[in-house]
Amino acid sequence: MQIRTLTATSTMSTVLAALATRSVGAFTANLARHSTPFVSSTARQMSSGPMPYGDDKMPFYALGTNLAMQVGGQGNFKTLLDDDELEIVLEAFCENLRGTNTQDPRAVLTTYGQQLNAMLQQRTAGIVDRVKKDGAEFVANFLDCNEEAIKTDSGLVYYPMKEGSGKQPTLSNTVEVHYHGTLTDGTVFDSSVERGQTISFPLGGVIKGWQEGLALMKEGGKATLVIPSDLAYGDGGSGDTIPPGATLKFEVELFKVQ
Repeated sequence: MQIRTLTATSTMSTVLAALATRSVGAFTANLARHSTPFVSSTARQMSSGPMPYGDDKMPFYALGTNLAMQVGGQGNFKTLLDDDELEIVLEAFCENLRGTNTQDPRAVLTTYGQQLNAMLQQRTAGIVDRVKKDGAEFVANFLDCNEEAIKTDSGLVYYPMKEGSGKQPTLSNTVEVHYHGTLTDGTVFDSSVERGQTISFPLGGVIKGWQEGLALMKEGGKATLVIPSDLAYGDGGSGDTIPPGATLKFEVELFKVQ
């Protein structure tokens, strides 16, 4: 995991929100300022077979991959657009990139920018509401199935799996942990356990759900944290791995407090 996977604020992960609240011009300018996409090594199982091109052409394939991850991943377009709409997006992208477009790009954005933003705002709101509802149902079911689980005033669900006996961290500490993060449907979006390597980070620099949850633990302990979206990544989500409004589940083992 990269530390920013758990950071409370990520400029890269707010592109979806920008789609709904800013002009198309502001959106495209925002994309242009960033060149490092969010990558989660455990988000999906991908083929490890041969590359589609030889080494001399793969750098260009890598460029296309980078653009797709930045634009498609951050905008969650797979969720917002149907197949026919996505084909139109790809057609416009390719024509403008190749210079074969017949319409002035500025005229297109000026004429249809507001309509685009309104449409994306409407669709995003519907998705977020549905994801939050699913998260609330998951929390209720988790509490019903785990008698020792507690729900704090903030909405965090804390379920102790193994009690620790060492130091208890505060926001000023650096912690070393193992974790396994999933969505409510069981999809793994990040896991140090699967990578076989613990990670250390300042507790004060991560999402609120982690800050509160780990402060309840002691060295040597293990717990499950169910974190609602307002204590995680909110309505913006994070890249193409954590949807807007998503409730997250983490199994966390605390090894060291510094």
